[in-house]
Amino acid sequence: MRSNLVMIVAGTRPEAIKLAPVFWWLEKIGVDYVFVWSGQHYDYEMSRVFFEQLKLPEPDVFLEVGVQASNVSEQVGLLIQKIAGEAKKIQPSFVYALGDTNTTLAAALASAHVGRPFVHDEAGMRSFDMTMLEEVNRRVADAVADLRLAPTKLAVVNLLYEGVPRSSIRLVGSTVVDALMHIVSNNLLKKEVLDELGIEPEGYIMVTLHRRENLVDQRLHVAVSALVGVARALPSFKVVFPVHPHTRKRMEEMGLFKRLEAVDNIVITKPLGYLEFVTLLQEARVVVTDSGGVQEEAFILGKRIVTLRRTTEWIETVVLGYNQLVPIDDVEKMIKNIVSVAEMPTLPPPDLSRCPLGDGQAGRRVAKILQSLLESGIERWQGTFKMPMLVKEQENVSLCFSADGSPVAEGEATYCISRMETPLDRLRSFVEVDWGAVEE
Repeated sequence: MRSNLVMIVAGTRPEAIKLAPVFWWLEKIGVDYVFVWSGQHYDYEMSRVFFEQLKLPEPDVFLEVGVQASNVSEQVGLLIQKIAGEAKKIQPSFVYALGDTNTTLAAALASAHVGRPFVHDEAGMRSFDMTMLEEVNRRVADAVADLRLAPTKLAVVNLLYEGVPRSSIRLVGSTVVDALMHIVSNNLLKKEVLDELGIEPEGYIMVTLHRRENLVDQRLHVAVSALVGVARALPSFKVVFPVHPHTRKRMEEMGLFKRLEAVDNIVITKPLGYLEFVTLLQEARVVVTDSGGVQEEAFILGKRIVTLRRTTEWIETVVLGYNQLVPIDDVEKMIKNIVSVAEMPTLPPPDLSRCPLGDGQAGRRVAKILQSLLESGIERWQGTFKMPMLVKEQENVSLCFSADGSPVAEGEATYCISRMETPLDRLRSFVEVDWGAVEE
């Protein structure tokens, strides 16, 4: 049996894309791993084609959970059971997973159940919308993790605010930047897809829509009406819509698909390979999406984005003026916002040397961290109670602020919060409650 290896768990298209740079670097530096593919996305067009285009290794283990589960809770239960079973057989030094999918959640919990350390990549991302299953998944994964790899500075702040030990956080950037830069710099774009779809660069609006909460009756009706309205308001543009299989099924069930097909300048296509998809993003005038990953990709490519949600975990894209949040609730407002963004001047891609999402070296950083963990070891965190407290000294602090309350680097801080192990005798007076003074 192999020893001293990392068990890498994934199972969806976004995870395949973001893990590709990590795998490239693991192979370069010779880190031993076992790759477990859950099959959460089991449609070939939605996942297998990405293995070929991004040159991902063939998984060592296929769990095929997606074809066995009829709902989310059943899927998560099966995932935990099967991932835990593989971890017991493989006996990895630790388990690594990325993102906020059901597979990520299950990997975190399965690791805890079998007593193996868990490393969570893309830690600290927060939309602060607990109606999103992904928000629940990533919060639980972060809570269980023994090491948290954060893609952005705001993700680090989120973790610190939640009381996570600073020693368990590493700022690495987002690996999707690496994947995009690899495609662009190596001329892997598939420009022929534009001719196949009959579209011109900058002459179309790219649309993706797949989130479960947006496929309910009322929202899907509003979304389709808005897309039809945009197409009619911008007759010189085309609306290109690669339709997710689940989205198509829901639209057909609700009789909405024919509404889109009836509009001449709406171009509907089946799911695309990643190289074709990135090409469409690169050449689009505007990107309209409800996907977290597509927000990242469009931002890195310098595209204006309309996100069909009330919140986003990639708030940096909003702060820098590339992204507008437009919830699916008012047809006329949606049409007005999308048309307005389409008429704005284009933006340049962000400077990667200062890009808040990463510089294209995240895969190398992650691979090096995983290598060092295998060499030096990682154990599940154990500790005594840590009391949050305000401190003046800036040593071993968790989070620092300026006078106006903004998080800052330690050297510029006015005050800091630390989460420190507290002697039991100091806790004694704190934990006692004078219940007679507590209002009923």
